[in-house]
Amino acid sequence: MYKFLLGAPTNGKTALAATLAMKSEFPFVKICSPEDMVGFSESAKCHTIKKVFEDAYKSQLSCVVIDDIERLLDYVPIGPRFSNIVLQSLLVLLKKQPPKGRKLLIIGTTSRKDVLNDMEMLPAFTKHVHVSNISTGKDVIKVLEHLTGCFKEEEIAQIAAKIQNKKVWVGIKRLVALVEMARQTSFPNRVAKFLVLMEEEGGLQP
Repeated sequence: MYKFLLGAPTNGKTALAATLAMKSEFPFVKICSPEDMVGFSESAKCHTIKKVFEDAYKSQLSCVVIDDIERLLDYVPIGPRFSNIVLQSLLVLLKKQPPKGRKLLIIGTTSRKDVLNDMEMLPAFTKHVHVSNISTGKDVIKVLEHLTGCFKEEEIAQIAAKIQNKKVWVGIKRLVALVEMARQTSFPNRVAKFLVLMEEEGGLQP
């Protein structure tokens, strides 16, 4: 089965894909990320990606995460430009059936559904899952309650009183960054700082 996680940047697609992969409890799990291939030539990227698939075929049950595919393809919107060699290699590997007796779960992530659709990449995945940003204050509070050591209970209560019935629009990764920025402020002012950051960068409606 091939799954595609689609959504805006910083909304937690990578973390979700990694969590799904680890919870699969498959004997072989591998994350193929552009961060691991910084400075690689096109041929080196193709070789590395092919090696990941070849290793996956050796196990009866395998899971491969292909993270941030448009960056893996060196896509830039000016032009637009991308590596056609890496794209074609990846398409061949995605369309190739695993050896008999082998099952392979592939999870891809992207922030540019439109781009990958133009590249004819989307049809290679059997299921597309949209990962949305956090959109309500209540969900923000739930995140804060699960972030160990971010705010004290009374601080979370103060934040909840201000935002729990309001709309927001923020990715989980960005929300965690805003929390960390607020934590750098002295204790009496942390709640006020967090609320200002949420208005400026978290889409919190007045």
